[in-house]
Amino acid sequence: MRQYLFHGLVYLLAIAGGAALATEAHAEAGQLTVRIGYLSYQPARGPLLSNVIPEPEDAGLRGAQLAITDSNSTGRFLKHGYQLSPVQASSPEQLLAEAKQLHQAGLRLFVVNAPADSVLQLADALPDSLLINAGSPADELRGAQCRGNLLHSLPSRAMLTDALAQFLAVRKWQRWFLVVGQQPDDQAYAASLRRAAGRFGAQLVAEKPWSFDNDQRRSAQAEMPLFTQAAEYDVVLVADERGDFGEYLPYNTWYPRPVAGTQGLTATGWHKTVETYGAAQLQKRFEALAGRWMNDRDFAAWIAVRSIASAITRLKTDDAVAIRKLALSADLPLDGFKGRKLSYRDWDGQLRQPIPLVHPRALVSTSPQDGFLHPVSELDSLGYDRPETQCRQFAVGGSTQQEG
Repeated sequence: MRQYLFHGLVYLLAIAGGAALATEAHAEAGQLTVRIGYLSYQPARGPLLSNVIPEPEDAGLRGAQLAITDSNSTGRFLKHGYQLSPVQASSPEQLLAEAKQLHQAGLRLFVVNAPADSVLQLADALPDSLLINAGSPADELRGAQCRGNLLHSLPSRAMLTDALAQFLAVRKWQRWFLVVGQQPDDQAYAASLRRAAGRFGAQLVAEKPWSFDNDQRRSAQAEMPLFTQAAEYDVVLVADERGDFGEYLPYNTWYPRPVAGTQGLTATGWHKTVETYGAAQLQKRFEALAGRWMNDRDFAAWIAVRSIASAITRLKTDDAVAIRKLALSADLPLDGFKGRKLSYRDWDGQLRQPIPLVHPRALVSTSPQDGFLHPVSELDSLGYDRPETQCRQFAVGGSTQQEG
């Protein structure tokens, strides 16, 4: 009798084991595996004329990696798995070639951290894919050079300078002295500042190009006061994205005035000092992963991946066209730990978001400032609004999106 019971028990266990294996196989068959490409290329910055701390070489990549981890934590309940395929190229040509290889392997979702020219090249080469720009603030990518398959999670220069100009208007610092560097990015930032001045009623009382080619570490105290002699001004605005001279303007100006722009008081997409609305937990998770502070490129890559994952959670598919359509609708509000629901503008693909105003060790304010109203969303008071857009590859006459 015991022998029969033993064999019967073995038989039942075998059936149960087979059923478990079949269930596991069925679960694996139902698993949606999402591969996201991370495409990065950063050109050599050239010799710096200051001892400015360079941006980390893995800026952006670490944010994307954290977002993959976060997405897998929630996705496992829905049988969704996320994988990152990173490319860190040494040239635009290599970036394009490796992106095409990923495309041939079936990838249609990409986060891009590259200059504007490379972003456009990739968007044109991968027309059936969805790309999210997490590395270039160039206004033209959201304007005349926009692409229908390209969204933007990094704030544009116009958003950054509008955020700064709103704060200066609130403080009534409306007389600006502008100092502009020699690099093309400096010229672009200065052009955005001039636009913001006209938009928010500021006056450019003086503008000077920075034409020196020497290191200011030893001579700033003598040269900067003379250089900043001009008619009375309330604030010195600096356009020096690379960091050649701007760090030496604070406390060395002719008049005792604040410095803002690319140095001093700075508008940025993200900063270590952002801690409210759950941001402190995001900061801690990032620091545990990367061993450093989270910066604006990291956050832009993080929210780009989370945008894709949030869309897939709703759609139950990784189809690039469907994700783009949902992202540009009012049906995909995103939590970016900034105190408001974030969403993409349906006229240029830009992620609308609050902009922190910081100095290196503290958060000073957040724009949009109180009192700057908008008929749809106060966040649309930052950057190019629907009536101002030059983008013609998005539906600019569609339905409006209400603020979350």
